[in-house]
Amino acid sequence: MTRAVFFDVDGVLVHGYHARPELTRRWNENLLADMGVDPDRFTDEFIFDIFIKKVVVGETAIIDALERRLPRLGYRGSPMTFLHYWLSHDSTLNTDLIAVVRTLKAAGDIRLYIATNQDHTRAQWLWHTLELSELFEDIFYSARAGVPQTRDRLLRLHRAAHRPPIGAAALF
Repeated sequence: MTRAVFFDVDGVLVHGYHARPELTRRWNENLLADMGVDPDRFTDEFIFDIFIKKVVVGETAIIDALERRLPRLGYRGSPMTFLHYWLSHDSTLNTDLIAVVRTLKAAGDIRLYIATNQDHTRAQWLWHTLELSELFEDIFYSARAGVPQTRDRLLRLHRAAHRPPIGAAALF
């Protein structure tokens, strides 16, 4: 029987926000000093608004959303520069878990996937720049599917893309 393991990105494969505050590694810790944008306002006025409502489900490109919202937050630079800052500061791989993934891949009897809430740009960054494509067969992400990540939706997406259905799957 083929087995599959699905890994989430934020707080799992990539250190970042975590359910346990002591394990959180905030990408935006120096955002105000580095880019002149208050991280709390950015979270409230960008992340919890257009990002979650439109960008993560693929309805609006992240660069377009940043271009519209950053001026209101006091940022006057290029949205491309801001996006690069964000991507590069939100990319600390969980090396302990990556070592486990490498071991699973080497075993050869488990199919490895990523299932995550991401926009198209960050998904590409994760896949190519962080080279997660070398470890995983595919990345199923919310903007690609046009829906927010849920376990049921992503399992249905996997089954539709990779017949026969997988006998056992684990989600992390």
